[in-house]
This record gives sequence, structure tokens and C-alpha cells, in this order.
Amino acid sequence: MRIAAVLNDRCQNKKCNQECAKFCPLNRTGVECVTFGEKGKPIISETLCQGCGICVNKCQFDAVKIIGLADELKTDLMHQYGLNSFRLYRLPVPKKGLVTGILGPNGIGKTTAIKILCGIEIPNLGRYENPPSKEEVLASFAGTELHDYLENLYAGKIKTAMKPQYVDKLPQASKGVVRDLLSRVQERMTIDQAAEMFELTEVLDRELDKLSGGELQRVAMAATMMKDADVYFFDEPTSYLDIYQRVKMARLIKDLSVEKQVMVIEHDLAILDFLADNVNVVYGSEGAYGVFTLARQVRTAINVYLDGYLPEENIRFRDRPIEFEASPPRGDWQTADLISFKSLKKDFGEFELDITGGSVKIGESVGIVGPNATGKTTLVKMLAGIIKPDEGEIDNKVKVSYKPQYISADFDGTVRDLLFAKAYDTVNTSFFNGEVIEPLGIKYLMDKSVSKLSGGELQRVAITLCLATEADIYLFDEPSAYLDSNQRMNAAKTIRRMMEKSGRSAMVVDHDIYFLDMVSDSMMVFGGEPGHHGIGEGPFEMRDGMNKFLSAVDITFRRDADTHRPRINKPESRLDREQKSKGEYYYASN
Repeated sequence: MRIAAVLNDRCQNKKCNQECAKFCPLNRTGVECVTFGEKGKPIISETLCQGCGICVNKCQFDAVKIIGLADELKTDLMHQYGLNSFRLYRLPVPKKGLVTGILGPNGIGKTTAIKILCGIEIPNLGRYENPPSKEEVLASFAGTELHDYLENLYAGKIKTAMKPQYVDKLPQASKGVVRDLLSRVQERMTIDQAAEMFELTEVLDRELDKLSGGELQRVAMAATMMKDADVYFFDEPTSYLDIYQRVKMARLIKDLSVEKQVMVIEHDLAILDFLADNVNVVYGSEGAYGVFTLARQVRTAINVYLDGYLPEENIRFRDRPIEFEASPPRGDWQTADLISFKSLKKDFGEFELDITGGSVKIGESVGIVGPNATGKTTLVKMLAGIIKPDEGEIDNKVKVSYKPQYISADFDGTVRDLLFAKAYDTVNTSFFNGEVIEPLGIKYLMDKSVSKLSGGELQRVAITLCLATEADIYLFDEPSAYLDSNQRMNAAKTIRRMMEKSGRSAMVVDHDIYFLDMVSDSMMVFGGEPGHHGIGEGPFEMRDGMNKFLSAVDITFRRDADTHRPRINKPESRLDREQKSKGEYYYASN
């Protein structure tokens, strides 16, 4: 089976010479395989297309995809948005008493699937011009588990609640203060109960548009769990949250699943591993198609995802496996200090920060962990020279490249214009293209307007720009934010590889343990009282730093026997108790 997809957001038909049509072999013989619609966008006949791929190679904007799929998928088409548009194959089914996870890249139908299972979207079975009725949809699924679920959903016997993906849009959808929003969903618990559970007491009377990303996420989670539903869907429930809050949120979701059906889309693989029972892996091509695989036990599913190969379907959806180191990085750095700092203090009035003395070695990558609002960003800004400490010294007579936490899209031009304006000599090299542009998928964004980039696209461009800037030390503040699990692994590998090949140093603030495990040689640990007093210590050797950090979170990690990836031990399990008794929170050798 062959499908054709035209990515309209990439297609810039006014800037090309219609190469997709001009070079099509069938078009050259007079057969209209590639035509153009009212808006000048190409329309590809899947009936006539021979799959030569010439139109794909000739499109300078990478807007055309010709994809061969297994014939078996013909009967599994759930939804198609239009001609040469995105198609979704198969659907997951929630199960009572279990947390069902969904794992896959952005843009391949995860959110669409949830909307269908919530009843927001009716699957059209590929009939986008003449959508089927609910009765026709049910008839097509006769005798399946999905039929029973949808039948009860359409009959009103199942009530659903969904936590949306983009919590930053919450202030636009609901005006007023937090208390007003929560008052409308008081079913399973009261406002006060929810405020205590989700740490919202101090913001109950605050306007929604004055909340941080983490606060908006907790409000959205509270509003969802306060509803009395049968099935709960959580679309990226841990974005904007620190590791403490992520673990707590995972525990709340697990508790909910004891009596309810729960489905979760999550990109933090450590958290997904911790909270999910079964996982549906989704593979496909962004903007073109997505295929849900059968549910697997969570460990098996994540390992399959990292390996990039589905053995039962003989499908490889990643060029090479994502690998983790089996043992901690070296801690005996023999290189000289690149940058050092002594007893730094900063007083903002309501918030005070104390940093113990430390240093970063030449070639060392330092991970920075700790709760939100404890001063991690402040430290990075001090090292970058943006903020001056009130007390203490920073010996930083070095060149610094800094990727801030909050990224601005304030640039009038394309991604290519931005990168060439800032770092033409670096960006235009084959080395940088091979090591950064290709792995981060930037080549597909080059002709896209910066102001039109999504959060994840903007993040990848910001990482690229940071790495393209000539410097002695690279400072990254939450580089995994907005990225899906695949993009996070690629970004971590890219940063790590660039530091190793250039002999440069890095400091990375992040909340994703997998990301930090991949990128870090050592660790700085922050603690204190969030929003009032922050304390930063280190850098420590990786094991020592992670032990210090994870003991405060009260979780332990082990290494997976097959992939060596970090895995959170089940609380109070034999391994959890043994590691805690030894003070080994990071991981013990298998």
C-alpha cells in the first residue's frame, strides 16, 4: 500500500517552480499524477503514483512524502483529515485498573487518538468527504474491544475527562482566578482538598494569566481529577514540572487508576516507566501517518521504542538504537578548571540564593538538578554574566554561549536567516550540518518563519544556535522542554557529542533524568525552600550528586539489564529498600 502526503505547513508553492509536477515521470508523459488545488498546493494521485520518489527528492522544502505501508493496514485506517493529509491507523483502548501509556513522537496522532476516545472526534475511517455515522463506525468495529468501548461512550454510559496538552492556553480558555475555575468542577473533591493535593493553596486567588507554566499544569491536573469520570486522559501531565512534582503527579495518577480507567501521553521515559502498566508505542512520519501498535508491558514497550524495531511486524522506525552507558561517567577529571566560583550570594528580597564554591573542568559537562524556584536559572545567568552576584567571585574570563529557559520567537525572518545572521561560518560547514542540523531535524525548518515555529521547533533552533556560537562553555537552561521523547534523546546525544568532539564544557539545567543521564559527567544539586531560599552545591561526581538529589526525592534507580537505561524502582520493593539501606539511590549494577 502506498500513501502520499503533502505537508501544507512546509509547502511554499509561491517560492518554487512546481518541481514536484515538472519532474514527475507520469506528468511528463501527459498523465496528470501531480496536479494543483485552489491554493496552489500539489495534489498527488495515489492511484496513479508509481512510488519513484522523484517529487520527494525535488521538493526543496521537504513538503512531499511518498510512503509504502503494509497492506494489512488498509483495514485499520481510523481517521484521515483530507486528501494527501494525515492518517491514523489503529487505536488504543483504556483498561480498568491499569495506566495505559502512549509513547511516540509528536505529530503522529497521539492527541487525535485521545480526542476520538473522548468522543470529541468521530473516526471517519478514511471517508473524509462523506464521514460515517456513529452506527457505521460501530458496525466496522463489531466484535472488538474498541466496539464495546465506543458503544458505551456514544450511549452516554461512559463519562470522560481530558487534561489538554497545551496548558499555556488555559488562561485564554478560562478567565478569572484559579478558585473560579476549580469551583466549576467540584465533583470528586472540594477546592481545598484539590489545593492541598496539587500544592495550589497559595495561588487559589491568583489570576490564571499570572501563573507560571508549572502552576498552570498543576491547575489543569487538579481540574481534571476533580471531575467524576469513568475514563481519564492525561496529555503530557508532567511538562513544566520539576522531578519532585513529576514523581508526585505520577503517584496521583497511579492511585486514580486503581478504580478508574487511565490513559497517559508522556515524553519523560523515566516517569512513563514509573507510572504506566502497559504502553502503546506509536510510529509513523510527522504530518503523514501514525500507527498504534498493540499494548506491551511497560518495560518491553520502552525498550522496543529505544531500539526502534518492531520484531512482530518486522518494521524499523529508527535508523539506530538509542543507547545508554552501563556505568557512571568518570569522576577523576584531570583537566584544569575552566570556570570557578566562590560562595556566591544573591538577594532578590523575597528570594535568596546561596551557592557553595565549585568549578567546571575543561571538557566537563555538568548537569544541574533541583526543584523549581530554587535558583538554578539564576546561577546560569550569573555564569553567563547577565546577573551579578551580591557576594562571591566568578572566575569566568571565558567565552559563554547561553540558551535561556524561555525562548523568544521575536525575529523577522526564517530559521535560515536567523542561523546565518548569528553564526554563518559555523552553520555553513559540513561538520555542523552532520553533527547538529541533521540530528535535530533543523533542515526541515530552514525555510519556516521563526515567528511560526512551535514550542518544540523553537527549542531545537535555540539549541542549534547555542551550539553554533563559538564558546568555551555552553549553558543550557531546560533544553528538553517542549521536545518529545525522541527529540530529547537526539538533543542530549547531540550536546554530548559536540562537547566531546570540541573539548568544550557545558552546564545543563533539566528535569528529565534520561536527558541528564545521557549528557552529564557530574552534577550540581539545588535544594532549600522553593521561592524563598535556594542552596546550590557541587559539582559532585555523577553518582554522589544523583544520590544526594534522589534521596531528597525519595526514589531509587536501577539500570535496565538490556538497554542500561535508568529505571525507577517500585516504592518499597526489595531493590528499592536494599539500595536505600546502602545509600545507593542512583543505580546499582545488575
